Amino acid sequence: MAGITIAERAEQVGSENVSDWVEVTQAMIDRFAEATGDYQFIHVDPVRAAETPFGGTIAHGFLTLSLLPLFAATAGQPAIDGVRMAVNYGSDTLRFLNPVPSGSRVRGRFKLLEIVEKRPGQWQQTTHVTVEIEGADRPALVTDWIGLIFV
Repeated sequence: MAGITIAERAEQVGSENVSDWVEVTQAMIDRFAEATGDYQFIHVDPVRAAETPFGGTIAHGFLTLSLLPLFAATAGQPAIDGVRMAVNYGSDTLRFLNPVPSGSRVRGRFKLLEIVEKRPGQWQQTTHVTVEIEGADRPALVTDWIGLIFV
């Protein structure tokens, strides 16, 4: 399937795409704890975590954040022709608003805020991302995710 040009993507400011749901399993949480060394009991000890207001284990906030590329891959955002590479540049106003209980399903909602050419062939894309928890009133996190696209 043919993609679009970077200029055509820039014309889509304001558009929104939503990813597939992803289950956050205890095994995923445990692997993240192993990878990061963050073994706080609210993440990895179901017995102790059950005694907290959370009622069970919850995902690390940074685990939830690290799912953004997976969400982006399934959100139906158009492919941009001629991309040599794309890299993370950062995030503005990152807020963790609601814990993600183990076994929950989450998804990403992406709203394109801006694409600007910073120098020839280098574009900066800013996307507002909301990570929703299935059945929850409040999202897990919100952020303005910034990436650099090289064409």
